[in-house]
Order: sequence, then C-alpha cells, then structure tokens
Amino acid sequence: MGRIHRSPRATLTAVAGTFAAVTAISTVLALAAAGPARAQAAPPAQPSIEDFFRDPQMRQVKLSPDGRFLAFVANKGDSAMLVVADIDSGMKPTPVAGFQDADVGTYAWVGSERLVYTSAQNQGDRWRTLHNSGLWAVKRDGTERRQLIHAMYGADGQTGSLVASRILPVEWQLLRAPDDGSNEVLVVSGRFDGREQLADVRLARLDITTQRRRNLDADAPRETKDWAIDVAGEPWGLVTFEGSNASVHLKNPAGGWSVWKTGGLYENAAPDLFASDGRGLRLVVTRNADRVDALYRVDPKTLEIEAQPLIATKGYDFDGDAAFDPETRQLLGLHFETDAPSAYWFEPRLKQWQAEVDKRLPGRANRIDCGRCLRTGRLLVTSFSDQQPIQYLLFDTAKGSLTLLGSTRPWIRAAQMGQRDLSRIPARDGLEIPVMVTQPAGKAAGPRPAVVLVHGGPYERGTHWGWDNEAQFLASRGYVVIEPEFRGSMGYGDKLFKAGWKQWGLAMQDDISDALKWAVKQGWVDPRRVCIAGASYGGYAALMGLIKDPGQYRCAVSWLGVTDIGLMASDEWSDMSDAWRTYGVKAMVGDPVKDAEQIRQTSPVRRAAEIRQPVLLAYGGTDRRVPLKHGQEMRAALEAAGHRQVQYVVYNDEGHGWRKLATQVDFYGRMERFLAEHIGTASERGPDASPTAGASAR
Repeated sequence: MGRIHRSPRATLTAVAGTFAAVTAISTVLALAAAGPARAQAAPPAQPSIEDFFRDPQMRQVKLSPDGRFLAFVANKGDSAMLVVADIDSGMKPTPVAGFQDADVGTYAWVGSERLVYTSAQNQGDRWRTLHNSGLWAVKRDGTERRQLIHAMYGADGQTGSLVASRILPVEWQLLRAPDDGSNEVLVVSGRFDGREQLADVRLARLDITTQRRRNLDADAPRETKDWAIDVAGEPWGLVTFEGSNASVHLKNPAGGWSVWKTGGLYENAAPDLFASDGRGLRLVVTRNADRVDALYRVDPKTLEIEAQPLIATKGYDFDGDAAFDPETRQLLGLHFETDAPSAYWFEPRLKQWQAEVDKRLPGRANRIDCGRCLRTGRLLVTSFSDQQPIQYLLFDTAKGSLTLLGSTRPWIRAAQMGQRDLSRIPARDGLEIPVMVTQPAGKAAGPRPAVVLVHGGPYERGTHWGWDNEAQFLASRGYVVIEPEFRGSMGYGDKLFKAGWKQWGLAMQDDISDALKWAVKQGWVDPRRVCIAGASYGGYAALMGLIKDPGQYRCAVSWLGVTDIGLMASDEWSDMSDAWRTYGVKAMVGDPVKDAEQIRQTSPVRRAAEIRQPVLLAYGGTDRRVPLKHGQEMRAALEAAGHRQVQYVVYNDEGHGWRKLATQVDFYGRMERFLAEHIGTASERGPDASPTAGASAR
C-alpha cells in the first residue's frame, strides 16, 4: 500500500463558526466551553501561569461498549473522580468513584455495566504515580465497589466490602481490559532482583466479579519483559532480554513459545510486535529500505515479513495503534502520527465518517474512536489543534449529529494562542532536521525575542503538533519558541536517530544552533535577544549552548539538566537500568574509558569557567534520573569560577519533572522574570548590546 500523509492544516482557517454544524448540549459538570474563541479586535489579558499548567478539567473520555454511557475523569477542587453520564437521559453526570486521599488515575470499561480504576496522587502537594496504584471495580451506577489489587499508599476512599484474601499484592498492575464480553481484565506483575532490576513480567487475567486469577504465563521463557496482546485479550507474542540483546517469541500451534527474531537493544533491533486479531493476522513494525519504521504483515504460513508494507509514512517512523471491531476481530483502521495525528481506514463507513467529521471541524486533528460503532452507530471524537486544547464530541451516525461533550481546558482562549508549524531545514552538514516553531498570537511588528527550547531524552520525538502548554506559555509572553528535532531524535527515521550517537555537545549542539540561525533568516527572531532553555538533556544542551555557541545566547534556563556525562554510567543511585549503563551509554553517548576526553570536553561542569551569561538552574531533590549531584556540582563550579549571575533552586519533594502545581507556578514564574530581565519581551525594543553584555566576568 502506498505512503499515507495527511496534515490537518494546509492553511489554518479562522476558527470562527467552527461549531456552526455542531449541536450544543448542556455542559457536563460545567466542563464544556462554548467552543473555540472567535476572532477579537483586542485579546483579553494574557493567561496566568496556572492556566497553562493546572490539570485538565476532564480527561480519559470513553464510551461504554454499548454506546449508551460516557465515562471520564473529572477534576473538581483538589480531587479527580470517575464520572459516568447516560447519553440518552440528558447527560446527567454521576460520580461513581473517588478517594479521600488520592485521585482516580486510569480506568477502563469492563463490558457496559462495570468499570475498573486505579488510584493516583494529585498535584496538590502530593506525588503523582501510576505505579503500585492498586485496582478497584465498580458498577456504572456507583454501587458494588470492591478492591482488586492493593495500593502502595493510602487511597482509603470508599471502596466497599473487601474480600481481603483475594486482593492481589501491590506488585500487580492493570494492563488493559479487553472488550471480549467477559468480566476479566489483564494484569501484570514485575519481579525484581536484589538490585531493583526488572527480572521478568508475569501476565494473568483477573475476573473482577469473583476475583479469581488465571495465569497466562505458565510456559513463558525466563526474563520475559514485554507481552503482545491480541484483540481478544490473549498473548500472541513476547520479548525476552539478555544482556544487550532482545529476542521476540511468537506463540506456536502447540501453545508454547518459539523464538522468531533476535536483535540488539541498541543496534540491529528486532521487529516490534504491533497487533494481532488472534487468528492469522500479525502486524509488526520494522525498518524499511528508506530507513524509517513501517508497518508490515507477517505471512501466517511462513512467518516471514511481507515485502511490501501495509503502511509507510514518508519521512516519519510509523507510530500508532490499531482499531479492531471487537465482535468480528476485523481490522478497521490505523491511527498514527506524521507531522500531525492521522488515520487510515480500511472500513468504508469509517472512512466516510472521518471525512464528515473533518469537514465539520476543519483545521484540526480529529480522532474518531469506534469501539463497537458499526453496531451502535456512535463514535467518540477527540478534536484539537495547535491553538485549541482537546475537546470531546459525540458523533451519532444515524442522526448525523455532532455533539460537544466537554473540553480539557475550557479556560484557554484559542485566539490568544500561538500558531505551531513544523519545517524541515538543512543542518550545516546537509542532514535534514525537523524544527517546530511557535509564533506568538498577533501580527509581529518586527523580529521578536526567542527561546530555543530543547527537548529531553534525547532519544525520543520531542515535539508534536497540537496545543503544548510549555511552548504556548512562552509564546503568550511574546517569545518565538524554536524546538529543533536535532540528530538523535526519534520518530523521523534511522538516519536522523543514528547521526546523534556519541554527538552530545557536538553535532547535536550544532543542529540546535543551525535551527536558531534559520529562524533568524526567516525574519522572525531578533538575534540579540535569544535565550536557550530545556529540561533533562535539554537542560544539558542549554548549558552547552553557552559554552559552544556563546555569541548566540544571552542567557540559559536549565532544569533537571545533566552536567557531568560520566555520572550517567557510574552513579549507582540513578534509576537507569543496568543495560543502559552497561551498553546504552557506551554505544549512544560515549565510552567512559575510550571516549574519556570527549566526555570531559562535552560535560558542562568541566567547562563552567567558560560560561559568562546569566543562568537559571533548577533541580528536584528526589530526582533519580538526573540526581541532585549534577546541579550541586554545576553550581559550585560556576561559583568557583566567579560567576555571579546564577539563580539556583531545588524543589525538595520533586523528582525528574515537576509534579506539583505550586512547583510549576514558582518555576515558570522565575523563568518568566528571568527571560524578561535578560531578553525583554516582544513589546520592548531590544538592547543594542552584544549577547554576553551584562554577564559576570570570569
């Protein structure tokens, strides 16, 4: 099948009147906004920091299998609860589950009468977590609550009568709830060795009414780390790890497991198991001739990967999920992402319905989730754009109606948000790199100040088309936001990914610099008013930017940033796996022995004396990914070099990422003031000074 490419925006049209063909209903828990904001002569005051970083008001919206009920997690005050509404009876919301000391985390329908849900701690001065989060079951009317898996922390809300002897230990977690007509859910349990390294993962089905467990891993090989589950909820593949290798196993006709493919964790990887109908259809993702991931069928007789891909997306690795009809097990279509979320439908009716929804909601990405829609005639639509946060709608195919159900962030006005676009530019060596740019709302009077925002990872896709809280926060303050997908980034093919290996502070840093130079050439950015910022690897790159390209940046904001590359391979307190420390760091970052001099030259803490520009550093006191030692040593090195413009803050109860709203308000408030002081805002005239003017002397 040919390559598929669809962007939600050729030229993004004005959103005024977008909902002209959409039926409005009474809001659910007052969550639904009136639709996208219409064009205004003078936008109201800029949104507050809280508006960008507080929790969405509703999330995880899901239709029941029979299409009659809508469930979602709603935030109300300081807690998040599970809510169910009857679509055919006025959409009156009924809270069915919640806790006194925690939030509802994830949930799933089990049939159309019951739901299961986990606990999570909210951002109100508590940790968020989905690990060891327990499991509860409840009927859709809020009755018959019972606990199925113990939670690590309290979550002592009303859970109903418990059958203590059958509650699974805390190590078990919900995997998924197959829509197969049973009362069973899939649960997994990780077993760890004495060094807290994952040894293997057990798999079972748990009946939520009897609480009886049926193990599915009896014949599984040792060191199984991952399972592939078919549409019927049965395992069809698994993956084992040994050293730096991974072996993919497929279920054989006798019901046992046979090794199918073997590859490296970091080189020559084996195919990824994607989806199966539990019969003859097996889909896998692997590299094609263009060195991008594509989706392939596996021949059911020979078990060989077919020569032609089912889906290949030019310039993008295939990344998505499959939509099956749970009754017939028919593959209906595929959701995936290129420059924006897209879909390809094999079922003609879904193709027609997608076109109808897209026509009514132009300029947006519109995901339609079918479930049993071929029988019920109802689909859930998740709709958003770069300026509009997610909104949920119900599409009734029989009536032809599209009904607004609610919005994740109704307090955000689309008219105040910036426009985000992805471009591909040549780096200095000719390698093509993607760059996402967010322009502030309104017409620019001239070049604006800018923030080069570097993503973490670094081996991941850093940007996605859609509303992004961090980029939109900075754009709302008048800054052009430049987010380069530098070499080493994933999602754009093996060539870009592999080009970043062992290039920390070298060619990876050059790509960031080249993205800024390109944006300046477009006339968008005042080159005298640029700051570089980022978290984790992005925090590392922000500091290295001041060292390697000091003439481009007036300041840097680095949070949770690596400052000493050598620590990643040697620090036992880090949560990095043994495989990463033993094999991954050496292959992708640098060998601590063979590349010792390169690591020293590309570790900011070793070159702190070269930094002249103002720096804002922030760390989490309980961070195990980038332990606090990185920040402490960087601060000490800067102070030893006589640097007097260093702001340093530690959030003692935070880990690798800000979880609390109070932390985010404080940190982004500091960032806002820091940027305004050193590069001004879009409404101010830029200083006629060199980029390093005003920085402390050595």
